[in-house]
Amino acid sequence: MAPVPPGIRFLASFNRDQWYRAFTFGLTFLLYTSFHLSRKPISIVKSELHKNCSALHELSTAGSRQLPSLHTDCSWKPFDKSNYKQLLGAMDYSFLCAYAVGMYLSGIIGERLPIRLYLTFGMLMSGLFTCLFGLGRIYNIHNLSFYIFVQVANGLVQTTGWPSVVTCISNWFGKGRRGLIMGIWNSHTSVGNILGSLIAGYWVSSNWGLSFIVPGLVIAAMGVVCFLFLIEHPNDLRSVHDVQNPASSNTLTNSWKGVNGHNQLYHSYKQGGKSQNWDTELLLPVQQVVVVKSELEPSAISFMGALRIPGVIEFSLCLLFAKLVSYTFLFWLPLYITKAAHLDAKKAGELSTLFDVGGIVGGILAGVISDKLGKRATTCAVMLLLAAPTLYGFSMISEFGLGPTIGMLLVCGGLVNGPYALITTAVSADLGTHKSLKGNSRALSTVTAIIDGTGSVGAAIGPLLAGVLSSRGWNQVFYMLMAADFLALMLLLRLVTKELTSANVVKLRSGSTTVEMKEH
Repeated sequence: MAPVPPGIRFLASFNRDQWYRAFTFGLTFLLYTSFHLSRKPISIVKSELHKNCSALHELSTAGSRQLPSLHTDCSWKPFDKSNYKQLLGAMDYSFLCAYAVGMYLSGIIGERLPIRLYLTFGMLMSGLFTCLFGLGRIYNIHNLSFYIFVQVANGLVQTTGWPSVVTCISNWFGKGRRGLIMGIWNSHTSVGNILGSLIAGYWVSSNWGLSFIVPGLVIAAMGVVCFLFLIEHPNDLRSVHDVQNPASSNTLTNSWKGVNGHNQLYHSYKQGGKSQNWDTELLLPVQQVVVVKSELEPSAISFMGALRIPGVIEFSLCLLFAKLVSYTFLFWLPLYITKAAHLDAKKAGELSTLFDVGGIVGGILAGVISDKLGKRATTCAVMLLLAAPTLYGFSMISEFGLGPTIGMLLVCGGLVNGPYALITTAVSADLGTHKSLKGNSRALSTVTAIIDGTGSVGAAIGPLLAGVLSSRGWNQVFYMLMAADFLALMLLLRLVTKELTSANVVKLRSGSTTVEMKEH
């Protein structure tokens, strides 16, 4: 008999539970990657909607027979006016303001509907509205109201994404190494931005309508994949197990309405005297014992109840300013590179992806460090403290050539997106399963939506302010970003102090049994 190849032996070492976890991790990663992929084109297309018409006009008047109408056609109406920055900023604001408002409702709705269907609907509608923006180019639509409407509608339907995927991934992964796992998982944000930049940049100069249509088709296709394959909770696999093992299943007629609208039976299992459940051990040949719950499932938490969870308000407001900085880069970085480094739209879009590459590293590092130290707020605060002077350095160094710009883009991406990634993933999951909830698992989606919704207010304000301030010079934009980082840091000081004080109490208690201190 031939020996089993090492690769097959490695694959066989994982049980079905671990395979399903890995599958859910990868699927939710790809699902939210498509969300960010569909948001990125607007930042790439901005420099195409309003070009430097004066330079092209000089070429056309120099006698070139091939460029007779460049001056009249080089910009896309209505963005050919002198206030084009304000108009582009208004488009960003329309999307992000709708996203911020819709997010507060989305979490509450998501707690009460099946996640798979809710997420599928949002992805299909998002694909539709993203494609509609691109069709404006194909059908020669020059009405600003059309583009504003599409942005508002897209912002609303995209709120279905984040609470749904965070709830799903948290159902499958416990608190152990949550920072590392979610730090890696959250890189979908940067991966989506990178792919969106590359896809949009490929068509931006030839037909910018396709820069929207192709990402729109991608997210719609992923919506179909979501409908076919997303497993919301490990308990949902029980029906598959019952079909595959009918002999071990008992015919049960009583059921209870479970989380997210599913009918669930509550079982416990015994294997060698050890009690197990579906959250930890899946699809194993075990002896089944039915245990009837005497209590009804806890109801979904209210909005005010979620706000009363310790730390929700501080982290929400901190994310407001952290996301302000991140989304200003998301929507304005390619245009800034075009103006500062004098590159065309395609090259500027490709160069801007380095910011997201740095964001991937920063998000993972923030998760690893916070896991090791057990201090989420302190990790965020240190990165915010370092980010402010780095932003100033980027505004200065970007004028000294391509090499220094690349280096600073990577560093800025890591320091800016690190706290943002940590708060929206591991911190949200921690607070959504806080001990004050007494085991009520139906708060995660609402808490996630409150934190990300508040952050989205900042995401709406940042690009709008950038559009206004950039007309006075790009330095004003960077001063605004540094001030936002500083305010985010200030909002975390109470939690940082509490974390450090708690650590000192633990050290003192471990060093001496006679010392007693109380936490205030």
